[in-house]
Amino acid sequence: MYAWIFRHLPGPLWVRIITAIALICLAVYGLMEYVFPYLAPYSPFGTEVTIGN
Repeated sequence: MYAWIFRHLPGPLWVRIITAIALICLAVYGLMEYVFPYLAPYSPFGTEVTIGN
């Protein structure tokens, strides 16, 4: 799947590498800002935070 995505990115190799890194960063940002906070209340691990107390 990842090879298919990489092959379909436009431009020479260095542009595809930069684009792939940007897409990875965008996916991580989206997960950290929207998906994980939305799912946190449903986590079986609880909401007790021990760091910073």
